[in-house]
Amino acid sequence: MYRFVTGLIKIALASLLAGSLMAFIGISTDSMLALFGMTAEEFWSGVQAAGAWASPRILLGALVVLPVWLLTYLLMPRHDG
Repeated sequence: MYRFVTGLIKIALASLLAGSLMAFIGISTDSMLALFGMTAEEFWSGVQAAGAWASPRILLGALVVLPVWLLTYLLMPRHDG
């Protein structure tokens, strides 16, 4: 868990540094999206469409994966260290 959190903090700091450098150079979010031929509204519409497509599939998979994980966790022998 500690490695996961420190990894997230490193990613956040690297993103902050990269974003600050890009803002200093004069690159904005709108100019980056325009490079790909998109507007902010089109981008968020695509994000929402992806979420609407993925969420029912994630929930359906969780109906199988979570009970199997729980049974495996409960039936696994203890490792007292």
